[in-house]
Amino acid sequence: MKALILAAGRGERMRPLTDTTPKPLLQVGGRSLIEYHLLALQQAGIREVVINLSWLGEQIERQLGDGGRYGLRIAYSHEGAQALETGGGIHKALPLLGEEAFIVINADVWTNYPIRQLLRSPNGLAHLVLVDNPSQHPQGDFMLQGDTVSVADESDGHCLTFSGLGVYHPALFANCQQAVFPLAPILREAMVKGQVTGEHFTGQWSDVGTPERLIQLDTQLQE
Repeated sequence: MKALILAAGRGERMRPLTDTTPKPLLQVGGRSLIEYHLLALQQAGIREVVINLSWLGEQIERQLGDGGRYGLRIAYSHEGAQALETGGGIHKALPLLGEEAFIVINADVWTNYPIRQLLRSPNGLAHLVLVDNPSQHPQGDFMLQGDTVSVADESDGHCLTFSGLGVYHPALFANCQQAVFPLAPILREAMVKGQVTGEHFTGQWSDVGTPERLIQLDTQLQE
């Protein structure tokens, strides 16, 4: 199984730090955010990783190289000056990911989720890791009933937050054209058809979206 790390975003909420450094290379606990993912993937048995690039992507490629020092083979999906958003970025990277299911993780989250649990094809089109709602996102994203993920029901407040970590089958993107587009509408369409499973992870997870949360995570890891 291969993995895709989404690293193309501009990181607007993290400015001014991301004016000169791409968010995946920001340091917490003495290591860049993206390196935590590379090490976790390698430890889980993954050997081939794709990273999509846009904003200051040359810095990421220069620092990580071919992935050899992490025990990985890294390929890069270049999106040009305009990032394609999550859905468009995954779709563009499909030729590098092959015909089997693949793991996707956002470069700007940190977690101790055991990646090895994802080394399986989803029972459907996607499998999502959901977490408790953080303070900055109290409404959550999706509902989890058993192992089935469904679209949030506004009359039911029992929603969880999508962690940015999941497994997707290429068929999820079968009707997509190369363009800038988000992932969420495609997932919701698959949920309506009962094609998305999920799990509730209660371990450590952080959406490192602002300088304040970056400092908090750095302090936590240093301790």
